Amino acid sequence: MDQLRDLLVDDLQDLLHAESQLVQALPKMAKAAKNPKLKEAFEKHLLQTQGHVERLQSAFGLLGEKVQPKPCKGMQGLISEGEETINDNKDEHELASDLALIGAAQKVEHYEISGYGTAHCLARQIGEREVASLLAHTLGEEESADYLLSAISKPLLQEAMVVDSGSGSTTTAKAKTQKA
Repeated sequence: MDQLRDLLVDDLQDLLHAESQLVQALPKMAKAAKNPKLKEAFEKHLLQTQGHVERLQSAFGLLGEKVQPKPCKGMQGLISEGEETINDNKDEHELASDLALIGAAQKVEHYEISGYGTAHCLARQIGEREVASLLAHTLGEEESADYLLSAISKPLLQEAMVVDSGSGSTTTAKAKTQKA
């Protein structure tokens, strides 16, 4: 049981660092977004992410542990890729740029969904119901953010396909977004 509790604390430390990195990255993503709905989604998720940090701090308190992040190399890599996506797509059509940005953002969301799912399961299994409840709330927000990004991408992809077919270009918008 102690080992599982230690594993949970380790996961929470990793998530705390991941979320802290996102608090810094999301304003850059919002600035890079051209579509107003995408920009708004990033701004909304920034507020949620700040709440995720607060929930994680509460979870540490419930566990009687010091609030201490542990470097999250996975999120560092995803954010680095996201920055590359922003830089590589600056001069692309705004639809392709936004679709690439959505792809990078969804990678982040899937990483967080995995992390929170694991931590939630651990907390529940070791009887830390309040911690599990906090983590379940955040997990739901991460899943909703991923769903919203998918919903935003559908009309953008359809519009990009129309724009691409009208330009006579041999490169499809779909191929451009596969970089994301």
